[in-house]
Amino acid sequence: MTGEELIEQFERSATPATSFHHADHVRLAFEYLCRYPALEALGKFSAALRRFATALGKAGLYHETITWAYLFLIRERMLRAGYNQTWEEFAADNSDLLTWERGKDSILARYYQPDTLASAAARAAFVLPDKPTNSR
Repeated sequence: MTGEELIEQFERSATPATSFHHADHVRLAFEYLCRYPALEALGKFSAALRRFATALGKAGLYHETITWAYLFLIRERMLRAGYNQTWEEFAADNSDLLTWERGKDSILARYYQPDTLASAAARAAFVLPDKPTNSR
């Protein structure tokens, strides 16, 4: 499926929920970022995810901090690659973005305390990373 088709299907809430996993979220964010400036992509992607969750009857699934943090990480990786990769190339070069297990083995565990990501505040609004970094 092309990126355009993926976005169009998702925005119609026609994407099957049972086949929409973390890596599919990452690809969708990548496709939005390929087509729109960062802030516009962020708005469109977030709104589409909210509509999708609501259409499933699970509006509470949307998590703003996770959504925004991944989008910003994807954008940074795209920038470093010169914005000239296909999805397949991007996925091969950034497999760490494709792994998700809440609180474990996720790239967000590098940046956020587990309690922060589990908080209602982080679900409702973007919260800046709060994990101490090693400055060495």
